Amino acid sequence: MSDKPQKTEEDSEKPSVTLPGTVEKIIPEVPNVRPEKAQIAVEGAEELYKEIRVENTLTDENGKPVALKPGAEVEITIEADKAATLPKQPPKSKKTSPVA
Repeated sequence: MSDKPQKTEEDSEKPSVTLPGTVEKIIPEVPNVRPEKAQIAVEGAEELYKEIRVENTLTDENGKPVALKPGAEVEITIEADKAATLPKQPPKSKKTSPVA
């Protein structure tokens, strides 16, 4: 199910996160307008932003095009160059004043 090129050592050093997801539905193509899309619910995302739609074409291990099915469990990986990230600051703790 991978459409990814082989990872190089440089790629593996990129900061990343992988989230689970589920294909909710397949949106049929509209000829000459848009290709078939897979709507994927991303677990752990905010309610209003949890669905993404991507073209429903992947490449199998033999280089042949394949498509996702509704209900398929998938992984969504987000990665960035190191230059595009900042160190994460710990949350600021709220100081409480003593009660007299």
